[in-house]
Amino acid sequence: MARTKLILALGACLVAPTLASAQSGPAPAGNADTRYCMRIELTGNLIEPVRCWTRDEWAEQGVDVDKEWAKEGIRVIG
Repeated sequence: MARTKLILALGACLVAPTLASAQSGPAPAGNADTRYCMRIELTGNLIEPVRCWTRDEWAEQGVDVDKEWAKEGIRVIG
């Protein structure tokens, strides 16, 4: 029982900063090399991984950065 509580507590510690850092509004402007870091949903994962890709790379995955940024955006690199 104590082990389960420890696992849940550690999971909450890892997820909380990610959830708190979500952005609001449209994605910031950038150049062709700017990478947009957003959470992605993977079936079976308790913690949503973060991927940092350019707008073109997100578009190849079928993601509109401007639409998803307010909900899934974490940070911009470059």
